[in-house]
Amino acid sequence: MARYYVVTGAAGFIGSNIVAGLNAQGIDNIIAVDNLTRGDKFKNLVGCEIADYLDKKVFLEMIEAGELDDSVEAILHQGACSDTMEQDGQYMMENNYRYSLELLRFCLDQEAQFLYASSASVYGGGKVFREAPEFEAPLNVYAYSKYLFDQVIRRTLNDPGTQIAGFRYFNVYGPNEQHKGRMASVAYHFFNQYREHGKVRLFEGIDGYGNGEQRRDFVFVEDIVRTNLYFLENPGLSGIFNLGTGKAQSFNDVAVATINACRAAKSETALSLDALRNAGIIEYIPFPDALKGKYQSFTEADLSLLRAAGYEHAFHDVASGVSKYVATLIERAQ
Repeated sequence: MARYYVVTGAAGFIGSNIVAGLNAQGIDNIIAVDNLTRGDKFKNLVGCEIADYLDKKVFLEMIEAGELDDSVEAILHQGACSDTMEQDGQYMMENNYRYSLELLRFCLDQEAQFLYASSASVYGGGKVFREAPEFEAPLNVYAYSKYLFDQVIRRTLNDPGTQIAGFRYFNVYGPNEQHKGRMASVAYHFFNQYREHGKVRLFEGIDGYGNGEQRRDFVFVEDIVRTNLYFLENPGLSGIFNLGTGKAQSFNDVAVATINACRAAKSETALSLDALRNAGIIEYIPFPDALKGKYQSFTEADLSLLRAAGYEHAFHDVASGVSKYVATLIERAQ
């Protein structure tokens, strides 16, 4: 009997893309685990082949009862509360930290591969993004929940007995994030602003950066999926790895790429940043007080460990990734 691949957060943004990626590899013996209290997320799994769907609480109960013993090949753990503005620390720690611990224990007991989503938010406001404790300083309880679980993983890696691989996702964008609301990527918000108002709004400068010049490592979800599948196919690789492009780009770059992808779809010529500013298509709004002191103005993944693990694929830059993404958004909007 074929053993199952479990994807938590399967109806979410990254989880649903991973399910589709597994399907593309001919894998459909997938247990999709999620919480569909927000039922509209089901749309992300339409078209995907899965063996079963389980609510996250039911899944945990089945694990604790031994009902899934000897039947799980791997867990790709993407489920979490990803709202960095969430203030309920009790909920965050139970959902992100404690639940992850239970899945880790199960995989260790069953010798099943465990691949999980960490976050670049663990680095806080630092300038060095290398997978080492001295560079980690979370700024909110979401980041702390990820940070704390990574510390457990570090202790476990001394003698894991099975593959354990954590991925510190940087700023991910791409299809299937529409349900995330304000936590969706800036590319998604810029697309909707431009389609609705003919302009996009960016934050004014802060932390020494000019208007719209804060820089992040924006990574296309296709690259997230490809990396997860690479590790799944190489079970001898364990550790905590940054997962970004390795090159920071500005929010202005994302805005320009989004607008020009929309313009290209209408056979309109591309415009430079200066031209878009002068035409009032890009404008800047005051930086929110609520984000001051809790905002990463710069992120850039150090990919040394990922490359040392043998992952050689090139990543999409903002121009190529956003162009693909906008094409998908336009197609789905029709």
